Amino acid sequence: MNPILSFVILLIGIYGIATSKNIIKSVFCVTIIETATILLFLNLGVYEGGLIPIMNAIGIEIVDPLPQALMITTIVIGSTITSLALMLCIKIFHHYGSIEWKVVLKGDK
Repeated sequence: MNPILSFVILLIGIYGIATSKNIIKSVFCVTIIETATILLFLNLGVYEGGLIPIMNAIGIEIVDPLPQALMITTIVIGSTITSLALMLCIKIFHHYGSIEWKVVLKGDK
């Protein structure tokens, strides 16, 4: 996968945050940005021709497992934060009766 594709996905997420009027759409755009960051880190951690660390033979290059382990942790934490943000969107809807940024920032009940 190309790092330029990760950058394009990142730009799509930033554009979505800048133009969304809905809080739920903003949460999903943050998730898109998180996914682009994960793809970028995995692209930078790849080693062509390397073996997996479990099958380590003497004198043969292996792939570094650290970026993969960090990105698995990032995926778990990101899904937890996304579910928490969506739960807060439900609470905002119950309080304000809308999930539009203008209504919530205005503070009218």
